[in-house]
Amino acid sequence: MAETNGTNGMNGSASSHYPAGLLRSYLTSLLPLTLGAHMEELEALFSADDFHGDTWEEVAQPFLSNSGALAYGDDTTTSSTRQTTGNVLYVMRRRIASGLKDNDGDQDSAEADPAEGDVDDSCILELSTSLSGATGNNTQILALIKRTPTLDPNIPLPQQIHFLNVNGGGVYESVHTVISNGVKPWFDAFVGTKKSVSGGASSAEDGKMGIPFTKRKFAELELALVHLQQNVEIPETHLIIHPAISQAVITANSMNPVQRPNIGHIQPQKLLTDSSFLNTLQGHVNSWIRGIQTVTKLTRDVSSGTASQEINFWLSLEKALEAIEAQLRSEEVLMVMEVLRNAKRFHATVSFHADTGLKDAVERAHKYNALFKDFPLNELLSATDLAKVQEAVILIFGHMNRRLRLSPYPIRSALPLVEAISRDFNEALVRILTSHRLPYLSYDQFEKVVGGEKAASLAIAAAASSSSTTSGPSHASIGGAVGQEPVGALGVCKVWEEQIKEFTNVAREVTRKRSEKFIPIKVQPAHAKLQERIRYLREWRKQHEQLAVMTSGHSSVAAGFVTVTVKGGVNELGIGESGMDMEEEVKEAYEVVKRIDVLDVSTEGTEIWVAAENGYNERVSRVENQIIARLRDRLGTARNANEMFRVFSRFNALFVRPKIRGAIQEYQTQLIDSVKEDIKHLHDKFKTQYRSSEAYHMAQMRDLPPIAGAIIWAKQIERQLVLYMKRVEDVLGKGWELYAEGQRLQAESTAFRRKLDTRPVFDAWLHDIGRRNLAIDGRLFEITRVRAAVSSSAPQVTTFNLAVNFDPQIITLFKEVRNMLWLNFSVPHSISNQAKDAKRVYPHAVSLMETVRTYTQTLDLIEKNSGIEWLVAEYRNEAQRMIARGMGIRWDYFVNNYDTGRFIGTDGRGDNRHVQFVREFASVVSVLQDKTNNVIDLYKDILRAIQDLSTCSYATEAFSDLLSKIQAAIDRLNLEGYANLEHWVADLDKRIEAILLNRVRQIIQLWCREFDKTSEDAERDLPLKDITNKRRGEKRKEEKSLDGNMTLKPIVYEIRIQNQVIFLDPPIEHARANWVKQLHDWLGIVCNLRRIQSSRYEIGLQMHHGEVTETNYTSLLTHFTDDTLRRPFALIEAKTQEIRDYVGKWLQFQSLWDLEAEYVFNRLGEDLAQWQQLLTEIKKARSTFDTSDTSKSFGGVCVIDYEQVQSRVNAKYDSWQKDILNRFGIKLGNAMKEMHASILKARNELEQQRF
Repeated sequence: MAETNGTNGMNGSASSHYPAGLLRSYLTSLLPLTLGAHMEELEALFSADDFHGDTWEEVAQPFLSNSGALAYGDDTTTSSTRQTTGNVLYVMRRRIASGLKDNDGDQDSAEADPAEGDVDDSCILELSTSLSGATGNNTQILALIKRTPTLDPNIPLPQQIHFLNVNGGGVYESVHTVISNGVKPWFDAFVGTKKSVSGGASSAEDGKMGIPFTKRKFAELELALVHLQQNVEIPETHLIIHPAISQAVITANSMNPVQRPNIGHIQPQKLLTDSSFLNTLQGHVNSWIRGIQTVTKLTRDVSSGTASQEINFWLSLEKALEAIEAQLRSEEVLMVMEVLRNAKRFHATVSFHADTGLKDAVERAHKYNALFKDFPLNELLSATDLAKVQEAVILIFGHMNRRLRLSPYPIRSALPLVEAISRDFNEALVRILTSHRLPYLSYDQFEKVVGGEKAASLAIAAAASSSSTTSGPSHASIGGAVGQEPVGALGVCKVWEEQIKEFTNVAREVTRKRSEKFIPIKVQPAHAKLQERIRYLREWRKQHEQLAVMTSGHSSVAAGFVTVTVKGGVNELGIGESGMDMEEEVKEAYEVVKRIDVLDVSTEGTEIWVAAENGYNERVSRVENQIIARLRDRLGTARNANEMFRVFSRFNALFVRPKIRGAIQEYQTQLIDSVKEDIKHLHDKFKTQYRSSEAYHMAQMRDLPPIAGAIIWAKQIERQLVLYMKRVEDVLGKGWELYAEGQRLQAESTAFRRKLDTRPVFDAWLHDIGRRNLAIDGRLFEITRVRAAVSSSAPQVTTFNLAVNFDPQIITLFKEVRNMLWLNFSVPHSISNQAKDAKRVYPHAVSLMETVRTYTQTLDLIEKNSGIEWLVAEYRNEAQRMIARGMGIRWDYFVNNYDTGRFIGTDGRGDNRHVQFVREFASVVSVLQDKTNNVIDLYKDILRAIQDLSTCSYATEAFSDLLSKIQAAIDRLNLEGYANLEHWVADLDKRIEAILLNRVRQIIQLWCREFDKTSEDAERDLPLKDITNKRRGEKRKEEKSLDGNMTLKPIVYEIRIQNQVIFLDPPIEHARANWVKQLHDWLGIVCNLRRIQSSRYEIGLQMHHGEVTETNYTSLLTHFTDDTLRRPFALIEAKTQEIRDYVGKWLQFQSLWDLEAEYVFNRLGEDLAQWQQLLTEIKKARSTFDTSDTSKSFGGVCVIDYEQVQSRVNAKYDSWQKDILNRFGIKLGNAMKEMHASILKARNELEQQRF
């Protein structure tokens, strides 16, 4: 009752304090459960007042009020203790049984069980805010820790405090248990729950929050506690020193600290000869030897413990031996040895070091620790994820492989050390994989956790590349090589296996160098069963996921193991109509496995796994039966092999199930035959050979060398073969090689692949390259002799060609080596160097070869286009000068001096003179080519224009256009600065003159032909009526052509009579002048053309005014050597004379008006014959005008119109004819009368005569 009042009074004094009664009730119910306290002990706790004079309420007051009071009034408590005193309260149950020694301060003593014996009367409970001196085997501790600084009476006490039960004795084990099994799992669970609530935080976000760092610190704390438990204690050796010796050293140091103590400082001096003193010293020395031998002869079985114990043993042993050496070098020990030597006790001093074996032990420990010092085992033990484990494995074996070559640590001991590391490796894998809860992971996450082969390969490659360095592999090199690739358990095991292989090679090498007895280098990994279980679990999970995906009914599959898109899963087959929910059935089957520990490889764990797998298989078999039924129906209704193949390829993921695979075997024959046919076509393609295939031409187009192209072609065929064999796998499923048909296909495929092996081709290429001399030396250029015959009967003609002295096989070598390296072939160093030299000079060689080829082609163009030699002579001479300059340059200069000054500048001034020569030569030849091509184009245009001069229409415009084109081309040549242009133009002008002269000759001949046409020809070509109309109408333009249709302008003349005078209008001389003018017009078309000139763009003065340059082609008329030019003028004269004769006939009719009739009659007289002749002539002359025509044409060039005079002459003529005819009639009548009279007279006379 007093307690209650006191408590209440205390609570009333400080209303903010938590009621002590509530704490008492809580402890009364808690301590019996946690510490096993009895009621007597509880009553003694709450009634005692001997807590250094304080009651329990006063001791617990800081915890209840958080007042910061110091426990026991100790003013020496540290600041950190002041901060935590009010936050924690310790309840200690201590054993005080008689006869039991308290070992509180001995943390490493054997643990005592507080339950042993009669503890009812020997245990007491105490409260404290400090644990100083409270740990021991006979003490149990319960820590009450507040969650908040202040306790709230309104909230139940269990919700405001944590309590921690700590047993005495093995502190390291207890703390490790609390951390590893309590605090760390609690933290991991909290982080995992937070991730699941937030949808899964990324690694970057975890890094920002410091979660990985905290986990690593937890792991390091666990590792440190494990090390404390596993430390192998090395016995400490303390050498016994006689008091007299100690006193002598102290005296000597006090007298003269500089001088070394000696036996003269021993007092009294008679001790030096005292046998009992000497025997005592010798006994001490013998005890030293025994004590040191206990340390130097220490050994340890590596296989009996962990790797950490082995490492710590040798490190601690070296420290202990160094401590012994320090004691042996002390002045007391040296004085003891000196006293014994002075007393002739040599048997105790001479063999001292040999008997102890200290020197050998120190040397052995030091050399062994070359291996164990900085041993990265902690990286493995503290790893928090698989990536850290992988890095740790690489670091450990990298360290061992380097240090084993330096340290004499026995290989016989190194093997069990590796096995011990394997046990730690196994524990790390189990710890990390267990934290992932593998059965509950999605398949993608599961595959990442258990896979990781790619990351392992990258890590192995990084380790191999960095193993050659002195420092070996590092975290940065390994982590950088892995990058973002996920690290998985099997990948880590693969890294272990690769590192074990490397370790085995190193161990064998070290064994040979040390000449040790042969032992089999074999390591039994402790994680072998775990690795096998993970591998089996991975395959099992893959099969399950395939079945789960196929039965899920999703529209597509994103899992990494499924290679096809499944629309509707097995529901596409119609499965699911029988009422069975296959998806749910598969999930329930998987739940059987999720409830067990799949990583337990013990006998019991294996039995549990087998039982769970059998339960899973029983449920899955019902799903398989349903799938088989529908799948067979689908295959049975397939119309052709293609549909069957689509079914097989779509549902190939299900064929891993043995029952499903066995149910569809009968449908596989057709598809296998199809694959066989494809493989047969592949054989036929290979038998056609590479050079006969389309790939050969494509390779040439893509600049692939022949050997590399053949290898690529063969590899493509091999890839197609692999694809076809994959189709076989799609049809037959996994393990298709075990079938009879599959074995035959596999055998054929293997034989075909041997034929497709490109290694012999590569080796033959290497042999061919090796026997060739492909050195890059000699001069840049060479002159080659070529003999060729123009025809079969003609003798051979020898020509010399310029060529680059560079074997094209060297260029091919460079390309072959480049492609071989791309194809992952190992090219020998010598050939690679040749290729590098070829690559170094390749640009220049190709440039030179292209330049020489261009130069040769350009010369051929110049030779084929004769006539342009003068124009490009200057550029050709420049190219020849460059060739003469390059004759003295050798390829050696390019190989040896290519890189000198390569990076001096980008403008080319840093290049050496040989490189500059290549560029200058290419530039000169390029200019020659451009100029040649340009002049050829212009020359072709000129030749076309010249050729057109001989065929174009004979018109000024046509000739002028063509000559303008020629002149424009010449002007362009002048502007571009071609040499010898004046001479070339002069020669060209002569050719044009010849053509124009021929055209003039042709036009003269045509003119003569047209001029000399007969009247019938003229009437045929141009009717007279039209001519008359033309004369009276508009004048017609002249037509001038070369086709023989040339038409001369006809001249129309009129014979007129005026004032009884007949005359020609215009006069006949006008016709001659007109015809000469027409001839001159036709000749002037050519003669008046402007001559071509080469100096139109030249600026200069005519120094000699007497030299006049001819500007047209008038001088062509002086080049006729025959009568070509005389003939038209002769024709004109002949035609003029003809017209004059014809006109003369008409002019004769003037006499009709000029003569008198009587004059004519008088001239005729009475002679009737003359009269009759005159009448005949009159009739005959009448034909001139007495016609229906009104004009007379002379060859179409002249027309005489006599219409006006014709009628008047006809009338006048008729009058004359009538008069003459009348007078002739009279004359004739008179003559007839006279004749009749004569005849009558003669008749009468005859009649009068008689015979």
